[in-house]
Amino acid sequence: MSKFLNFIFITIFFISCQNHPSNNFDNYINTVAGPISIDSMGLTLIHEHMLVDFIGADSINSGRWNRDSVEQKVLPFLLEIEQYGVQSILDCTPSYLAKDPLLLKSLSDKSGIQILTNTGFYGAVGGKYLPDFVQKESAEQLADRWIAEFENGIEGTGIKPGFIKISVNEADTISPIDQKLVKAAGITHQKTGLTIASHTGTWRTAVQEVRILQEMRVNPSEFVWVHAQNEPVFENYKVAAEMGVWISLDGIGWAIDPYVDRLIFAKENGILGNVLISHDAGWYDPAKAGGGDFQPFTNIFEKLIPILNGKGFTEEDWDLLLKENPKSAFSIYK
Repeated sequence: MSKFLNFIFITIFFISCQNHPSNNFDNYINTVAGPISIDSMGLTLIHEHMLVDFIGADSINSGRWNRDSVEQKVLPFLLEIEQYGVQSILDCTPSYLAKDPLLLKSLSDKSGIQILTNTGFYGAVGGKYLPDFVQKESAEQLADRWIAEFENGIEGTGIKPGFIKISVNEADTISPIDQKLVKAAGITHQKTGLTIASHTGTWRTAVQEVRILQEMRVNPSEFVWVHAQNEPVFENYKVAAEMGVWISLDGIGWAIDPYVDRLIFAKENGILGNVLISHDAGWYDPAKAGGGDFQPFTNIFEKLIPILNGKGFTEEDWDLLLKENPKSAFSIYK
């Protein structure tokens, strides 16, 4: 009898282990190479793109790009930022816009940079990048798809997402489809612990997403307001921060001055602890010859930091923005 009970105990223990992330970290993140301790993220760029195809969900397929060609173009830009101490990058290209986990895994292996990919669907641009089934399925059904990627890996690759990436259209009242995406993201977060990053823009739209999540009892601290640099009323950054929302100022690859003003405001008003920064750079486009002009991931280090250091920013401020805040925002808790 005792042998039988021991067998039952071992069997239950084994099954239990299979139903939890196979790592020993209390707080962790999923990279394309597997889970790592959140403390291993280091200096992190939270919003970049290696590859994006804008053809639309009805025409997208992996035959439109050659991984070797993309890798040859992109890898030097990843190697370039090693000199600045970058250890991790969140690739924000979502499904049906050329999310390619195997490409990201190869780039990570060859560059030494830890890359994270995502789960979720992109509703902006009038739903151009949404597959047809999104119209018919419920929020729960969409969430089941995203949860399955977290549990089993993306499209048979075994590579698991490190965060949820959705997007919505700017509106005084967001559409039923966009509301459904937000609800699906909330359900997925509740089941997986993944942080929700939503391509949004202004606070009038972002606050609607936050309220939907609050109704689901999802804490606003699990929500990243992507492209918050598009908000013209700086006081709304204080409102968002007071709610616990992460404010993502993430287009620094394309301009500097708007970020100088916003970051000074954040520092002066004591809300740097809610701010994330990145370039939204890269963008290999298979529709363009040679992938088009690839935007480097260097403006923060070569332009923004020197300017703001001259205005009173410190090494502690940069550690907060580029190391501590990304860890806090994207950590998965067991």
